[in-house]
Amino acid sequence: MALDRMPITLTEANAFVTEYHRHHKAVVGHKFSIAAVDGGRICGVVIVGRPVARLRDDGATLEVTRLCTDGTRNACSFLYGASAKAAFALGYQRLGTYIAPAEGGASLRAAGWRKVAETPGRSWSVSSRPRLDKHPLGQKELWQRETG
Repeated sequence: MALDRMPITLTEANAFVTEYHRHHKAVVGHKFSIAAVDGGRICGVVIVGRPVARLRDDGATLEVTRLCTDGTRNACSFLYGASAKAAFALGYQRLGTYIAPAEGGASLRAAGWRKVAETPGRSWSVSSRPRLDKHPLGQKELWQRETG
């Protein structure tokens, strides 16, 4: 059966993330969220918002801050593709996301994304602004899709 997409509220998307995501929690805000639907059942969500890194927050770039599925085949690449279409339809020029190197990126490649950088991964906590880290701190890869 082919997957369908539908808009989903942030509250509903966060509930799905809370139930199914391996290591991330719910997010605070978003620009939009999309659900992947298989036979009337939500099988995945993507949450898209402003880039977390302020240097990427240029007004033309959005970021997939969460992508989560229940393991349904092709749901990840389906949601990466749907999120790019939606972002570009809204006039954004780039859509990025970060993944751990061990994740491989097969779903991103299938959806037309490309790896553009590697980051060492680090804590958001600094002496001038202490924070409690709630995310994995290891190396990450930045993947991106651009219009055109």
